[in-house]
Amino acid sequence: MMAIKHLEDLYTLIKGKGKKVSVALGEDAHTLEALAKGISEDLFSAVIFARKSVLQAEAKRHDIDLSMFDTIWVSDELEAIEKSVKAVREGRANVLMKGSCSSANYLRGILNKEWGLLPEGKLLSHALLMDIPLYHKLLMASDGGVILKPSLENKVQQINYCVDLANKLGIENPKVAIITAVETVSLKMQATIDAAAIAQMYRRGQIKNCIVDGPLAMDLAVSKEAAKIKHVDSLVAGDADIIIFPDIETGNAVGKAFTHLCNTISGGILIGPDAPCVLASRGDSIETKFFSIVFAIAVSK
Repeated sequence: MMAIKHLEDLYTLIKGKGKKVSVALGEDAHTLEALAKGISEDLFSAVIFARKSVLQAEAKRHDIDLSMFDTIWVSDELEAIEKSVKAVREGRANVLMKGSCSSANYLRGILNKEWGLLPEGKLLSHALLMDIPLYHKLLMASDGGVILKPSLENKVQQINYCVDLANKLGIENPKVAIITAVETVSLKMQATIDAAAIAQMYRRGQIKNCIVDGPLAMDLAVSKEAAKIKHVDSLVAGDADIIIFPDIETGNAVGKAFTHLCNTISGGILIGPDAPCVLASRGDSIETKFFSIVFAIAVSK
């Protein structure tokens, strides 16, 4: 497998594989255009669950050819969510994607105990895969979208999820940085205590198939120069593949800062369900939605 250093490199993993996206209420132009881009490049196909009049009007307004999609008409949002989730659960699609439906209802569908996608006892989390111009490889981050303040146990689960994703992308033995405000343990900062405990779990062989270090401040995770200046000796410093955030505020802020200040392109997915689920905001760009789908397809069964 070729080295994956940019999001576009993921095309080689999915092109011509015949995988399908199931879209819950796919009625907005950005979602349709993101799907159309992937279909035109033979990266995936799509089935859209939508209200006929709404979808046809949107397609006409933006000159989008609906013939490239499979379409299944529904009467409302909840029906679209249930049918799109079931399409994935029953193996008729590989990936779930949120279209114009509300995030709350979309998540309820994924979590539904009868026909949802999250197995009992599994953690629902979020992973963001970033292609940052000033960084030498892709950087995966968790969790800036779902878990408000992850516990120590949650963070270990997030690491295991992200390591599995990295392996599916051909990244073996990924380097994981547990992010905190400082690189030393402070008894007044629970995040540093968690990070130290996780690093010790790694050293004792309780976390496998990766290299883990923490606590590490953000600069140390991505800059060898910062590590040199601060005299921090770490296999992870300046070379992280995965960063685990202490809380959602940090993760959300860092992700948006990279996107808007560093020309970063990214894709994000929900992790934990039996199939990857794209939870793009209705305000996300076509590019972000497209690469979220590409990321999801690349790590799907």
